[in-house]
Amino acid sequence: MDRAATFRTFIARSPQDPFPRYGLAMELRSRGDLEGASAAFAELITGFPDYVPTYLMAGNVLVALGRPTDAAAVYEKGIAASTAKGDLHAKKELESALAEL
Repeated sequence: MDRAATFRTFIARSPQDPFPRYGLAMELRSRGDLEGASAAFAELITGFPDYVPTYLMAGNVLVALGRPTDAAAVYEKGIAASTAKGDLHAKKELESALAEL
């Protein structure tokens, strides 16, 4: 069984856990399936908007896809989410990524 299939199995077993969804998105990204990764990250943001690690990677994939406006929107949502959670490190990373666009 490949890694993506394994993550899909974990998602089916634990639908309320964001981590396997994040793992799937990262696996798709590492395979070069940026469209698939972007879709997986979008699903993750919709279902788990407070899962802060998603935003930087999701934005980076959008940048790689040539969609900087969409990336900026994701980074901004991530800044709000990281601020709400008190995750200053993530907030700073997201602000830097946004400034680099």
